[in-house]
Amino acid sequence: MARPKLDLPPAAAVRALADGEGRIAVRVTPGARSEGLEIAEGKLLVKVRVKPEDGKANAAVAEMLALALGIATSRLRMLRGATGRDKVFQIED
Repeated sequence: MARPKLDLPPAAAVRALADGEGRIAVRVTPGARSEGLEIAEGKLLVKVRVKPEDGKANAAVAEMLALALGIATSRLRMLRGATGRDKVFQIED
């Protein structure tokens, strides 16, 4: 059975959540039933199916965030939150 296509918010809306230095805060739900990215109450919420083992969920979050922003995953760097649900990513120019 094929996975449903991700319903991502517009890249401009996601980029608007970043501060002046290109940092974007993310709240993650690992091990979710369905994957998705949404903006709720001014926050970026990311759901990934992957369990938080050996950094796999962090990699999945970075991939989904890069896809939503329309950039390469290599242009994102995690600044904070490697072991927590609240993470901060830096968008590299």
